[in-house]
Amino acid sequence: MQSPVLELQKLADVPVPDSAVQELGPAAMERAQRFASTKAREEFIAGRVALHRFAASLLGVSPNRLNPDYHCPQCGHGRDHGRPGFMLDGVPAPLALSASKAQGWLLLAGVVNPRLGLRLGVDLEATDQAAFVGFDDVALTTDEKRFLTSVPDTQRKKQRAQLWARKEAWLKMTGEGLRRNPAEVDVLERPGLPDLNSSGDAGIDLPEGFVAALAVG
Repeated sequence: MQSPVLELQKLADVPVPDSAVQELGPAAMERAQRFASTKAREEFIAGRVALHRFAASLLGVSPNRLNPDYHCPQCGHGRDHGRPGFMLDGVPAPLALSASKAQGWLLLAGVVNPRLGLRLGVDLEATDQAAFVGFDDVALTTDEKRFLTSVPDTQRKKQRAQLWARKEAWLKMTGEGLRRNPAEVDVLERPGLPDLNSSGDAGIDLPEGFVAALAVG
């Protein structure tokens, strides 16, 4: 399996250049303007800038040689959403990419010159985001709910968030997203789904209170 490069950034620390409008393209900037919150708009733009710079660094090229080319399984290419990608000097850049934001942080994953058909999904979650009443019934399978009852109470919130991160990563990787019912996707034993935890697995250290997962297929 090709090992993705991972990078974690705090969105508030991402420098947004004056050239961001030209770099990100009209589709992304139009989407940015639809955010009602200034903070949400700024974090969206910072996230896209960080991804642009990340892709350029992986390829060893100047960012101005890359143009965003997002692909949505339903809508096609040239959108402001979907699987991230770039055109390099007018042709598809040899990259597989995924990105995830949570509470002011951004987790990026990328593979250069991926094998044919390689798919990638990464997800970052704050452990308190899945801690609301009714979550288990709408998001978890029977086996996953049984698993949660087997872990200590002090670990249950984190394990619940970890299951959700694994589901999100898997569904990003397959391209289905939440069009598929997450309660039908059991991720307890799925291959190619490592957890990225604060012990530094896979070369990253997550902030306290966060979990993440990576899916490669």
